[in-house]
Amino acid sequence: MTSHRPERADALTIAGALALSVYASLQGTWGTTPERIAWWPGLVLSVVACTALWWHRSNPRAVVVVTGVCASAASGYGYLTTPLLFAPAMVALYWLALEVDRKAANLYALGVAVLLLPSAVLTDTYGNVVLAALNPAFFLFLPVAWGSAVQVRRAYVESLHTRAELAERTREEEARRRVGEERVRIARELHDVVAHHLALANAQAGTAAHLVRSRPEQAEQLITELAGTTASALRELKATVGLLRRPEETDAPMEPAPGLSRLPELVAAHTAAGLAVSVLVEGEERPLAPGMDLTAYRILQEALTNVSKHAVGAVVRVTLAYATDALTITVCDYGGKGSAGVPGDEASGYGLIGMRERAQSAGGHFTAGPDTDGGFTVTAELPIHS
Repeated sequence: MTSHRPERADALTIAGALALSVYASLQGTWGTTPERIAWWPGLVLSVVACTALWWHRSNPRAVVVVTGVCASAASGYGYLTTPLLFAPAMVALYWLALEVDRKAANLYALGVAVLLLPSAVLTDTYGNVVLAALNPAFFLFLPVAWGSAVQVRRAYVESLHTRAELAERTREEEARRRVGEERVRIARELHDVVAHHLALANAQAGTAAHLVRSRPEQAEQLITELAGTTASALRELKATVGLLRRPEETDAPMEPAPGLSRLPELVAAHTAAGLAVSVLVEGEERPLAPGMDLTAYRILQEALTNVSKHAVGAVVRVTLAYATDALTITVCDYGGKGSAGVPGDEASGYGLIGMRERAQSAGGHFTAGPDTDGGFTVTAELPIHS
């Protein structure tokens, strides 16, 4: 009974109910002499009941009461109590069941049945009181059951639409979140590449300038290493920026992400810049997943860069401790001028914060602080997944 034009659908339904109830009135009392009962009272009651149906959207309960009273009056007047006679009441109950809960609709159907029960029993011409009593009750509860089923179906379809809209919003939010995370990751990579290589190049250039007169051979070696440092910076910067390319933009191959296999190069570069770096490996070395390998390398890179910037001439001890399910990275510096953990570095939003974010994003833990020897210790524990 639904349509894109509800007024037209309502008019057709009401016209059908009127035709059925008028037809029942014209038949009089089947099995008796038709002249005993006039047809026009039934017509008047049918018109009143069907006119009331026009207000079913604004006052569905009142419409059920009016149509029920009209049906009871028609039955009491002597017309045979059939579904045709109380068709307007059935339509009203159906529309009520679409708007209210099943319990309320059943109560109204029961009320109309109680109204019809006395006249249905008294005017019964077949001598079957039980059938006369059950007949209106059955046909009055039928539209209620139908309307409740339609209401449940509508609620189910609406819930499907709601869940589809929610899923669409969730997918969009997830896409935005991943884009944000990717931007943060690329920004962190750019910071690590630029900060490390510029700090290292600055240290190498300063040392070379200091030694250019007293030790020209060593200064020349540092300048050569400085060229290698800047070239490495350009390669890593190009590879990182290449992540922002579109898939079809593949003009030049990108360098693979660095890992712990490049630790000797990293140590050699900082040693040339004036740091005394030693590396100790504990436990059996195990291959790391590419993402975890990059995280470990970047943490070591950042830690050594901080020492180069804030603890000139320090002695640095790097320890890689492999366990069954974790790799513990420890970087200790002592004996230098300054401290690798100065507050300004952490307050700037990079340095120690960047290392902590990398470790935590990989599911690990990070600690940093001064030690009892007057130096500074950075420790990162990263999980190793088999």
